[in-house]
Amino acid sequence: MRREELVDLNAFLMVADTGNFTRAAALLGTSQSALSHTIRRLETRLGVRLLTRTTRSVSMTEAGDRLSATLRPALDSIATELASLGDLRERPAGTIRITAAEHASNTVVWPALQRLLPRYPDIHVELSIDSGFVDIVKERFDAGVRLGEAIAKDMVAVRIGPDLRMIVVGAPAYFASRPVPRTPQDLAGHDCINLRLRSAGGLYAWELEKDGHEIRVRVEGQLAFNSIEMIRRAALAGFGLAFVMEDQVRADIDEGRLIPVLEDWCPPFAGYHLYYPSRRQPAAAFSILVDALRYRGP
Repeated sequence: MRREELVDLNAFLMVADTGNFTRAAALLGTSQSALSHTIRRLETRLGVRLLTRTTRSVSMTEAGDRLSATLRPALDSIATELASLGDLRERPAGTIRITAAEHASNTVVWPALQRLLPRYPDIHVELSIDSGFVDIVKERFDAGVRLGEAIAKDMVAVRIGPDLRMIVVGAPAYFASRPVPRTPQDLAGHDCINLRLRSAGGLYAWELEKDGHEIRVRVEGQLAFNSIEMIRRAALAGFGLAFVMEDQVRADIDEGRLIPVLEDWCPPFAGYHLYYPSRRQPAAAFSILVDALRYRGP
């Protein structure tokens, strides 16, 4: 196979993965027009149409699906072998792309990177902050970080943090004129500070549980934010009840600035896990990162 043909096939897979010529061109470091020319050249050489293009979307034809299914294992094998060549170097090297939510990045990923990277100057990490669910294969991330209960079954999952707990809190000034809620149903009579989900766009329903009974509560109030820190600040100012990670407000609780309520409805749950495709053959740099992140208990 000529080098030009391999380049064309890789370009085709990039468009197939992203479903978008503009995004694929950016990832390949080329122009959209040059990428379109490459795909047309490949289709002409093969004598079949591989992609169906409209003004808004790109989808694969039957021939495109068959070619993608044939190419992907072969090119993944080549990529793995190329990465393994780096293992022959004295020092592990390479760029690792990770997607994680802001809380996980601050509390788990960044502390581990601070310890790891000074010892391995040839390892580079790109950390993308995103609270939504990301298709790490399609978006070409090496790994993602999510709560253990939210990871797909076809992924390898490595625990990287302790159990977590969401908790309902309010300021003393708020409770000066409001009764303390005793049940989730009591939240209907309270001002609550909503979280706007960045990916889905909707408001987060508070997930409460007691004795195996789970309930999702849609709360109402004057304020909604897509930032946990802003929710915390609004709660401190007495604008309503907030539902946040306990560690984010632990100092506020200990110093009396916030009061926890409905604690018997806020059990701990599985903490953060690093996940990546099960077919991945880890390179040395990736294995070192996984080991640095691995949770080993208190």
